[in-house]
Amino acid sequence: MSNKPQKNLKILILRFSSIGDIVLTTPVVRTIKTQLEGVQLHYCTKKSYKGILESNPYIDKIHTLDGSLNDLITELKQEQFDFVVDLHHNLRTLIIKSRLGISSKAFNKLNKEKWLFVNLKVNKMPNVHIVDRYMETVKPLGVEMDNFGLDYFIPDKDEVENSWLPETHQKTYVAFAIGGQFATKKLPVKRIIEVCDRINKPVILLGGKEDIAEGEQIASFFEKREDNQPYEEGLRDLGKKTIVFNACGKFNLNQSASILKNARAVFTHDTGLMHIAAAFQKKIYSIWGNTTPYFGMYPYRTEFVVYENNKLKCRPCSKIGYKKCPKGHFKCMNDIVFDFWIP
Repeated sequence: MSNKPQKNLKILILRFSSIGDIVLTTPVVRTIKTQLEGVQLHYCTKKSYKGILESNPYIDKIHTLDGSLNDLITELKQEQFDFVVDLHHNLRTLIIKSRLGISSKAFNKLNKEKWLFVNLKVNKMPNVHIVDRYMETVKPLGVEMDNFGLDYFIPDKDEVENSWLPETHQKTYVAFAIGGQFATKKLPVKRIIEVCDRINKPVILLGGKEDIAEGEQIASFFEKREDNQPYEEGLRDLGKKTIVFNACGKFNLNQSASILKNARAVFTHDTGLMHIAAAFQKKIYSIWGNTTPYFGMYPYRTEFVVYENNKLKCRPCSKIGYKKCPKGHFKCMNDIVFDFWIP
C-alpha cells in the first residue's frame, strides 16, 4: 500500500485490552479519521472495554469479542475491510488477519528487548513512547502524528457533578489512583498514607471494588473524630489539611475519568487511570514499582514527574507484575523517596 494518503478506505483497528493500552491507541484512531478522506473506521475490542470507546466521535462502529472468535471473524468478514491496523499483535489477531486475508500492519511489541531487560537487565529498549510505535502501523496509509496527545471522551451522563462529592472536596482536590493490576505495581498502604499526608489537601482515592478495603484504611487514618479534639487542634496548628474521600468502587470508569479531569493534580501507579489523566493534560505524579518507564508507557504529552527506585539490580523484575515481591523486600516501592509540593 502506498504511503500517500488513501481515500474511501474501510479500516479495522484491533486492540482487545486493557484500559490503558486502549487509551494509548486513541491518537491512531484520531489521525486516521482526520487525515484520510472518506474513511470508515471500525474498532474491535473485548466487550468489557467497549465503554472506553463508545463516545469516541472518530470511531464509526465497534465490534466486540465476547466468546467465540469464529463468530467475531464471521461478523468482521461481512464488513469487507480494506486494511487492518493490529495494535495488539497476539495469536488472536494473527488468526483474525489470516482469516480476513487483507493487507495489514502490526506494531512491534519488542518482546525480545523486554526479555533482555527483565531477565538480563540489558536495556535495549528504544527511547520511543509506545504511542509513537503504534503510529508506525499507519505509515503505509500516509497517516502522521498530530499534536493533540491522547483522547478520552466521557458521555454526559457520567460527568460527575460537584454535588456528588463531599462538601470538603467540592472546591478543589487531588486525585490518587491507588489501584493496579498487580500488587508489585502498587504502593503499600502505609506509603500511600505518607504521600496523602504530604499532599496536604483534599484527596480523592480512585480504584475498583478490589481497592475498597485499602481505601478505607487510608481514609480512616485521616478521619476527624469529635472525641479527639486536642489531637485535631494539634493537626490544625501544624497546618495539616489532608482529608481523604474513598471513591474506590463508588464510580464507574467514565465517572472516575471525570474526577481525574477536574482534579488539581493526579498521583497514580503504572495503571490505566494514569493514561486517562494524561488525556486530560493533568500534572501527573507517576509512581513505579517493579515495572519501568523505559518500557515506553510513561504519561504521554503532559507534564509529569516519575517516582521510582533506580538503585536496585533486581528491577525491572517483570514487564507486568507479581502478587508479591519475588525477593521479599519490595524495595522498589518501600524505598522510593517522595519530594514534592502541590501549590
